[in-house]
Amino acid sequence: MTATLERPPTEASPPRPAPFRWQSIAWTLPPLLLALGFAVYPMARVLTESLDTETGSGLGNWSGVLGSELFRTALWRTMQIAALSTLGCLVLGTLLALVLAFVPFTGSKVVGRLIDAVLSLPSFLITLAFTFLYGTAGAVNALIARITGDAHGPLNFLGTPLGVIAAEITFFTPFVVRPLLAAFTQIPREQLDVAASLGASPLRVLRTVVMPEAWPALLAGGSLVLLLTLNEFGIVLFTGAKDVMTLPVLIYTRGIVTFDLPGAAVIATVQVALSLTLYCTYRFLFAKLTGGSRAAVDEKI
Repeated sequence: MTATLERPPTEASPPRPAPFRWQSIAWTLPPLLLALGFAVYPMARVLTESLDTETGSGLGNWSGVLGSELFRTALWRTMQIAALSTLGCLVLGTLLALVLAFVPFTGSKVVGRLIDAVLSLPSFLITLAFTFLYGTAGAVNALIARITGDAHGPLNFLGTPLGVIAAEITFFTPFVVRPLLAAFTQIPREQLDVAASLGASPLRVLRTVVMPEAWPALLAGGSLVLLLTLNEFGIVLFTGAKDVMTLPVLIYTRGIVTFDLPGAAVIATVQVALSLTLYCTYRFLFAKLTGGSRAAVDEKI
């Protein structure tokens, strides 16, 4: 009978702390400084300007601006135009993306390139095009007046909220078309063929196969358009819509025309808060949608 001596278990040595890496700080510091200089500092300056105490007003700036009828009208008009323009862009952008992706026709690539070209144009060019086409002295009114014999054409909507919404839909629709086209190209063609071979109608294929895959892209495009239309200034200014007062126009009026910088800073702070709220809401909904789709895929696998 032999006895073996077992070596007593040695205690594991504690892990050494990771060395402090200066390279990580060197890579993090430049973008942090840029964010502080170009984003945080201007917003902090706007906030402090809205709380200006040199004139003895202090928080009275906020109560005076937020309690005014002009601010409430501008806030409601801004949200109304942004919501209707976004809805119009979603409807028109979805139709255009479906046609370009699934309806073969001659010149589809040219149409796609023209839609992409709109993204590179400034917004006021669309407004000028609307003025030349649909203005009181535009081509459409001149043609209708020549046909009917009237002195003036019937179209006179550019100076109204409808004209602003129409111009914004025309300019911002490509921001919905482009992500939808990218999403449609990711759908396997075999999946559509199988659904059609099983007797599903085109509308059913669209509802059950195509659109569920495109919801994240549609949400991304719609959220981007909503943020852009909420802060749009050039289209409203160049349409000459004097009765259409939005928050960006009100900021311009208070800060540049009447030199009321504290009042303009209050409205700008509200505008920034509204934009950040919409952005956080979009991120939350996008995470919910993508998380739900991934969970469904994992269950199928």
